[in-house]
Amino acid sequence: MEAPTCNGSGDSSPVFYLVGIPSLPESFFLPVFFVFLLFYLLILMGNALILVAVVAEPSLHKPMYFFLINLSALDILFTTTTVPKMLFLFLLGDRFFSFPACFLQMYLFHSFSCSEAFILVVMAYDRYVAICRPLHYPVHMTPQTNAALAASAWLTALLLPIPAVVQTSQMAYNDIAYIYHCFCDHFALVQSSCSDTSSQTLMGFCIAMVVSFLPLLLVLVSYARILASVLRISSQEGRSKAFSTCSSHLLVVGTYYSSIAVAYVAYKADLPLDFHVMGNVAYAVLTPILNPLIYTLRNKDVKAAITKTVYLKTEAMT
Repeated sequence: MEAPTCNGSGDSSPVFYLVGIPSLPESFFLPVFFVFLLFYLLILMGNALILVAVVAEPSLHKPMYFFLINLSALDILFTTTTVPKMLFLFLLGDRFFSFPACFLQMYLFHSFSCSEAFILVVMAYDRYVAICRPLHYPVHMTPQTNAALAASAWLTALLLPIPAVVQTSQMAYNDIAYIYHCFCDHFALVQSSCSDTSSQTLMGFCIAMVVSFLPLLLVLVSYARILASVLRISSQEGRSKAFSTCSSHLLVVGTYYSSIAVAYVAYKADLPLDFHVMGNVAYAVLTPILNPLIYTLRNKDVKAAITKTVYLKTEAMT
């Protein structure tokens, strides 16, 4: 998409107009609204259940589950950054975004996305220490260390998007800038500008490499070490038990990077604009809705804690 020619007055901040899914007829807006509303409610309910269950169940007060509640909190924040505005768009046709609100959404969307990638790395490190250095686990994974690792993941992710947000906000825009997306994504904002976009596109690509492929590489290195350690276990039962402690995290990592791959292919491939938009929307919704399902179905401790929490809440209500 070519950058539009500037015709703004320059006297006031531009207003952004969310085009949404360009080829979607308005007659489909209401069904799409209910689909996204259902997804959003499932995300809130599933991740909130994990948060409450882990906090309320003393047997889950372990490093692995401490990082899990960080992941659940991130999923809630990540989707709350984008989905409510999308719901207003499809239900009420509310497409306008002020300049500060749009860039705040862009910043939070990319910050929480980065945080999720780093938390997944920390969770992989936790599994590495638990399986490869079990005798050192209580020493390495103390509550103070866990808090420092989680805080580092959050803080790094909060700082990384700042240069891109600042530079993108200084680009020139028309008085009404059209964003061909359902929310304020970095690339969509760059494309809506009437400035030269080459440097911003390059910056966005470099940041994406840092926050996507570097964490993935660290996760793969951790699991390569874990695999080598597990294969040295003599008993089949011991190997199965070691793998079972990693299965939920591996599925979450696979889901997260699969959604990134879908968004990347939709962006790079010569596909209609609708596919580009839907690829990013899938990335914003897919992982947060699947994470609670994966941990509920694959982890018997979390499943038991959630069942206990729901039962106690039901008993209290009756």
